Amino acid sequence: METFLTREEVVYLTGRQVKTKQAETLRRMGVPFFLNAGGRPIVTRVAVEGRGDALEVRKPRWAPRVLEGDHGT
Repeated sequence: METFLTREEVVYLTGRQVKTKQAETLRRMGVPFFLNAGGRPIVTRVAVEGRGDALEVRKPRWAPRVLEGDHGT
């Protein structure tokens, strides 16, 4: 099994043919990826299969500051 998704799999996952649009869509989806020297998004298979540490790479979801704790009130 390959470590990275194929170009065709990235197209299928994102629904986009253009590499800049693929990267934009992956960011919105919260899928970790990196850009290779040609600007093509590279996605590890682990990132989409939900195994290992890939899920820890995701950014935390936004929450209003009022939920963060005591603000001197």
